[in-house]
Amino acid sequence: MIRKAQKQDSEKAAVLIYDAIQDIAHVLTGERHKKKVFEQLERYFCQEVNRLSFQNCLVKTIDDIPVGIIVAYQGKAAIKLDEPIRAYLRDLTGKEPTIDPEADAADYYIDTVSVNPEFRGRGFGTELLLDAIHYAEAQGHPTVSLNVEENNPKARKLYESLGFSYKKTVMINQHKYSYLVKQL
Repeated sequence: MIRKAQKQDSEKAAVLIYDAIQDIAHVLTGERHKKKVFEQLERYFCQEVNRLSFQNCLVKTIDDIPVGIIVAYQGKAAIKLDEPIRAYLRDLTGKEPTIDPEADAADYYIDTVSVNPEFRGRGFGTELLLDAIHYAEAQGHPTVSLNVEENNPKARKLYESLGFSYKKTVMINQHKYSYLVKQL
């Protein structure tokens, strides 16, 4: 079953998000040690306003245990959604943090898709993507976008099979990503 995420999903969600974004999670949390990264990801997830908030997530569950997650939001909301992250990092480091822009303002942006490795290959990631696309369409968004790391051809093939096409190359945390867009 796919359902809206809930705060009590935070522990599983943090692991799934980390699995998808890894080094970006270290940047967003300001932490080096994985345990600390997970703890801060859980805090972000439980916030009402945050790019990684449960409010922006759907989870795929088996026996009500999250085994997959998708994080998505309107691109134009990214600056507001990142403010709690910037504030946390400013407090932690005393410096103004840099968070690389990931989404065009006009797009409904799929930030993260992740499925627990034990459950991959069952179509759960595709289900999550389709639910996010249908939600975007129902809300009247003209486009859905996502980034795929250039060294991940398997994921890119999946996205292209769902109607996404290349728009541009973006840099996120010093890695090249293909920015793919689907017209709705």
